[in-house]
Amino acid sequence: MKKTILAMAFMAVALVSCQDKTKDKIEEAHQAVGDELEQKLDTVSQKLEKAIDTTQSKTGKLLEKGAQNLDKAADKLKEAAKE
Repeated sequence: MKKTILAMAFMAVALVSCQDKTKDKIEEAHQAVGDELEQKLDTVSQKLEKAIDTTQSKTGKLLEKGAQNLDKAADKLKEAAKE
């Protein structure tokens, strides 16, 4: 009987100890996932900003080229009107 009670007490202590270790591991895993997610979001944010900057640059160049083409067309119309 004493052995059974002693064995149950030992198992209870082991179970409580394991729960603490499991909680610690869960907290560490939670922190690691949070850190990794934050890094991924930073990376995505940087890539998005770069893509936006590139798009704005390309759009600006296209608008300038379009304006030049309109100026050329206007000049041709003026010359045609003079003739």
